[in-house]
Amino acid sequence: MCGICGVMYKDSTVRPAEDLLNSMCRSIVHRGPDDQGTIIINNVGLGMRRLSIIDLSTGHQPIANERNSVFIVFNGEIYNHNSIRKELESLGHVFKTKSDTEAIVHGYEEWGVNVCSKLNGMFAFAIWDMENRALFLARDRMGIKPLYIYEDNEKIVFGSEIKAILKHPDIDRTLDEQALNNYLTFEYIPAPRSIFKKVKKLRPGHWIKYKNNTVYSEKYWNLQPHEKNITLDQAKEKLYYLLTDSVKLRLLSDVPLGAFLSGGLDSSILVSLMASVGSEQVKTFSIGFKESSYNELKYARAVAKKYNTDHHEFIIEPNALDLTEKLIRQLDEPLGDFSIFPTYLVSKMAKEYVTVSLSGDGGDELFAGYDTYRAHAFAEKYYSHIPGFIRNYAISPFADFLPPTKKKKGAINSFKRFVQGTKLPASLYHARWMTFLSENERRNLFSKDLQISLAHADNYDFIRRFNCSNVENLDDVTRTGFIDLNTYLIDNILVKVDRMSMAASLEARVPYLDHRIVEFAFSLPPELKMKGFSTKVILKKTFWENLPDTVKHRGKQGFSIPIKSWIRNELKDMITDLLDTSKINQQGYFNAGFVEKLKNEHMAGKKNHSHLLWALMVFQKWYNIYGKG
Repeated sequence: MCGICGVMYKDSTVRPAEDLLNSMCRSIVHRGPDDQGTIIINNVGLGMRRLSIIDLSTGHQPIANERNSVFIVFNGEIYNHNSIRKELESLGHVFKTKSDTEAIVHGYEEWGVNVCSKLNGMFAFAIWDMENRALFLARDRMGIKPLYIYEDNEKIVFGSEIKAILKHPDIDRTLDEQALNNYLTFEYIPAPRSIFKKVKKLRPGHWIKYKNNTVYSEKYWNLQPHEKNITLDQAKEKLYYLLTDSVKLRLLSDVPLGAFLSGGLDSSILVSLMASVGSEQVKTFSIGFKESSYNELKYARAVAKKYNTDHHEFIIEPNALDLTEKLIRQLDEPLGDFSIFPTYLVSKMAKEYVTVSLSGDGGDELFAGYDTYRAHAFAEKYYSHIPGFIRNYAISPFADFLPPTKKKKGAINSFKRFVQGTKLPASLYHARWMTFLSENERRNLFSKDLQISLAHADNYDFIRRFNCSNVENLDDVTRTGFIDLNTYLIDNILVKVDRMSMAASLEARVPYLDHRIVEFAFSLPPELKMKGFSTKVILKKTFWENLPDTVKHRGKQGFSIPIKSWIRNELKDMITDLLDTSKINQQGYFNAGFVEKLKNEHMAGKKNHSHLLWALMVFQKWYNIYGKG
């Protein structure tokens, strides 16, 4: 696991400065504290920071082919690199190291851009092909590893994180106002956008090549949801094989590894498989809270006891909020997901014992696990059984009238959230319950200038992009999961896990997102994922016997924190400072009077504006660090 960066000038006579490459590498030292490597070849400079996982002694990068004509810097892990190595050696390639990185170099020599399709893993890499004078950049199918690219008339600058790109002294930091709109609506920024107009994310499953001042790009992996005929027993057998094999592959390491254990279905299954196929006692790591409705440690303890793991726990105290500035600095661009706190803290705890940890991310998106899937299914009955005048003039006002409770969910909070989501277009599917800025709030929040700039913007454009003609014939469960996978998972969940684990110099591996499992999940009949209001049907039927009774019968929780109460207490001073009226007015993006109204209503306990207040706070803090230049 590493961080990569680099520069290519379009004028072949301009040579990157060594100090610049070193500065870019230092900005991402947390991604790779073990080693640094740089190389400058004419108008191209490549750099990397390394967290040593495989081939500890000879895996130094950049790595070249036999003729020193192809050079690579690589971030990630290739789980099938041994089989690729054998194939390439049979074709005459000579390897100098045992690293998975070198398999990509020789694979590029042999197969060119098609090497990406050969790889099973998580990756982002840059290859400088001297003979063809081409810079080749690629990202894994699911976008587990990040890659940002900046281009102007003079240069291409890239990095695993935006902060590396910003080390170049000549970067246009103009904000992308539509990205800001997306962020405040969904709490994340969808690819290919970033918060900066001229910085783009390379989309998952894509490569891009710069050659002779011409840009070539291709989507090398195209997930095609389809339903195939399969019995329940066949599906169970296939899923068991795929997930077991995925876990086996991700246990390959030259350093200690463990697992994040929430006590939910996904992480509990992973720990059970690790215990069955691994040769050592599994190390597990869990986070808890003092607030009872947020604390899930009893479930994690039940799994740890059943599989005799070496279990470790950490209780989050409100003083963890001292981390706020550190974590926002790690994000590079605004991300409004509260769970950056527990994700970072469990990663920091795990790093004391291991260098690699397996994570259960992806199970909800693949197998319809979120409560929002249930909400979407229930909405059809809500519309068909309850007349519009009752919904609009009785239920909706009543939901608005009810004050929020302190519980994580609870009947009142769930009811309010459901009614709020039904006011949005049905074409958004379950994304209706994953928005945090209503149309009315948008009109009141944005300044007049920002409203004019966004007058013709589609606030849900990227959601609609994945609700298009090629999936129009899909059932609701598959279509909803397809949207989820391509938006929320990639640009929120995986971003959070990557940044927070890397902030602790820990590698996080995600077995559920092996592309074979993803393809399998999107070939299943919908009733094997969701039947009635029961979710993750196939996971439960396949692994039910692996779970403790307490885990079998628990409800869906989610990895969150009691942010609504923290804002009223521990975060109050920071919120007051960052959302100060004079600062908001001077900045010019928001209506200071409306922001003040949000603060006052939340502090008084009349309404729960925690999502919007936190998102605004994160943006203001980020803007102070990065946006101003």
